[in-house]
Amino acid sequence: MKKKSNGKCVSDFTEEEICLCPLEGVINVVSRKWALQIIAIIGNNKNPRYNAILERLGDVSPKILADRLKELEKWKLIERRVYAEVPPRVEYSLTEKGEELRNAIMPLMGWVSKNNIIRK
Repeated sequence: MKKKSNGKCVSDFTEEEICLCPLEGVINVVSRKWALQIIAIIGNNKNPRYNAILERLGDVSPKILADRLKELEKWKLIERRVYAEVPPRVEYSLTEKGEELRNAIMPLMGWVSKNNIIRK
């Protein structure tokens, strides 16, 4: 697929080339700070609550975490369950789409680990 000047792909790519158009949607999700870490935490822990996610992330602000959770829920990557208890209990889980994203990034995480690429 070749990229036209208007940003849309057409089917003229060779087999070795990769159409970059779908990356725009992926980048909108994964480029958000803390998004992938939140998905990993929710995927690694069974139905974590807000404070557990906050604690595992470490230096994220509560407002940013709340914003990311809302975005991930809007994108249907996570599900928020509210229980009618006193005090209220809220748990998070990955949706099917969230699990697919988590599984898709696992090879990338393996590559990062294998190549000793760490955050400075």
